[in-house]
Amino acid sequence: MGGPKWSLNGMTALVTGGSKGIGRAIVEELAGLGARVHTCARNEKELGDRLQEWKSKGFDVSGSVCDLSSSSQRIKLVLETVASAFDGKLNILVNNAGIGVFKKCLDWSPEDYSSVMATNLVAPFHLCQLAHPLLKASGRGSIVFISSTAGLLAIPFVSGYATTKGILFFRWLLAPRFKSVSIMSRVPAERMAEPDEISSVVAFLCMPAASYISGQVIAVDGGYSVCGF
Repeated sequence: MGGPKWSLNGMTALVTGGSKGIGRAIVEELAGLGARVHTCARNEKELGDRLQEWKSKGFDVSGSVCDLSSSSQRIKLVLETVASAFDGKLNILVNNAGIGVFKKCLDWSPEDYSSVMATNLVAPFHLCQLAHPLLKASGRGSIVFISSTAGLLAIPFVSGYATTKGILFFRWLLAPRFKSVSIMSRVPAERMAEPDEISSVVAFLCMPAASYISGQVIAVDGGYSVCGF
């Protein structure tokens, strides 16, 4: 299986939160398939270390420090940094960056709530608005959101986080449903996902081969979402 519809050669991508975890795997997956990638992160040293690693691997990856909870920094990221790096054209936007505050709902402070909402909900929406002209200019644009099973199923101590991942399902998280049961006991695969098991799905969705897939929620969770209620 090959050919241009299974390749990302010549494409450009912005991946938020790409210095570690799933974001890092996505950056490496897209770059390994031929895309030019720009990523952002809050930790300058961590980002610098990753950029050196990617350079040694021959990946075409650039990066910049950005706090996505800041509107002005989001504007600078897309309209200045990314637009300049890719000559005003962007093929792929992956909204991956996110933060969590793991407390009981009643223990959240207004600052906790505002920070999580700004990073996990407001930022992706704003980035889509900002990136729209660049995506349109490329002639072929894809947007992928990295969400969480916490947006669908009840998981202890993540109710505030879950509002940003699936606000229609928030009623599940407020109910007194918490029990001392391992989440892994409800995963048929009996293990956590590896970052590259997520990144490979993201890469597929960004390929021409997936051009008719739109508006879908794809659960890469080892079967948890069908066994977790």
